[in-house]
Amino acid sequence: MEQKYKLDSIVIMKKAHPCGENKWIITRVGADIKLKCVKCGRSIMMSRIDFDKKLKKVDEY
Repeated sequence: MEQKYKLDSIVIMKKAHPCGENKWIITRVGADIKLKCVKCGRSIMMSRIDFDKKLKKVDEY
């Protein structure tokens, strides 16, 4: 499977964060993916499988 994203890529998720933004910056890539909200700066971690399901598109590679 080809990887569509890498560290510091900006991605757009299907659901928006409670702050209203749906753009995230990838800050860690491994078995889990760590994301940081562009608008409020909150960080979350999710498994790579969940991330692939919730990913809408890669904005900046």
